[in-house]
Amino acid sequence: MLPKEVLDKIRRIQIKTSRMVNDVFAGQYHSVFKGRGMEFDEVREYQPGDEIRSIDWNVTARMGHPYIKKFVEERQLTVMLMIDASGSSYFGTQNKLKSEQAAELCSVLAFSAIKNNDQVGLIIFTDRIEQFIPPRKGLRHVLRVIREVLYYKPQGTGTDIAMALEYLNKVNRKKAICFLISDFFDCEFKQQIKITNKHHDLVAMTITDPAEQNLPEAGIIKLQDNETKQEFYIDSSNKKVRERFAQTSKEKLAERERLLRQAGVDIVDIKTNLPYTEALYRFFRTRGKRLRT
Repeated sequence: MLPKEVLDKIRRIQIKTSRMVNDVFAGQYHSVFKGRGMEFDEVREYQPGDEIRSIDWNVTARMGHPYIKKFVEERQLTVMLMIDASGSSYFGTQNKLKSEQAAELCSVLAFSAIKNNDQVGLIIFTDRIEQFIPPRKGLRHVLRVIREVLYYKPQGTGTDIAMALEYLNKVNRKKAICFLISDFFDCEFKQQIKITNKHHDLVAMTITDPAEQNLPEAGIIKLQDNETKQEFYIDSSNKKVRERFAQTSKEKLAERERLLRQAGVDIVDIKTNLPYTEALYRFFRTRGKRLRT
């Protein structure tokens, strides 16, 4: 039995993100993610204006007057949420930790999926596979996914994106929409992300905190790498130190973007100090325009 405060937090996220899905992203998700094709719906009598090539000649011959085959778009999709739960995800200097931002993103995406009758699955990973929930439909299942994202306690602290993508390919043979939510503090995934993107529709959701880009002027401060647990001191009052920190961070972010773009994946750039709604809007608009052209 989950503690009351845990249930209350899940309920708050459910209310907030469900309202957002209904009011803000209604129709957006449906329009940019397509089903696997067309499936047979029914046979009905021919009506003026129907396409001649849709006529079912076998039924027409039996009934003595024209009938056509009606097809509808096969909408049901599989959505896989891949969550990086490494040590660096438990960092945040603004309104939320990166892990909390990831949980809300998962909630929005999961509720959008079940609103369209799609299946939702979950992979939580660090330098190992921490948790796998097979894709299913329904509100109860989505609430379980949100609970796991919020409160699962990972065993590992490092990041191995390539391993997680390889695991996805093994457990999900059919094409899926995969949202990979991570800060991407890992540079050994270039080849595997290309392979995965050929089999699945992969979307990289990068989460960044402002303090990872610019060092505050606060004198001697102790920093710790959340993944390796290594500690070191730095003099943030030194202008050259701050400039070097900012330049190194800029280069890392540029390399992250370069690797993702070379792999051909869509990128949704999320900042912990900004509402993620605008980033999702831009993603839907850009993808929608690309599909239309």
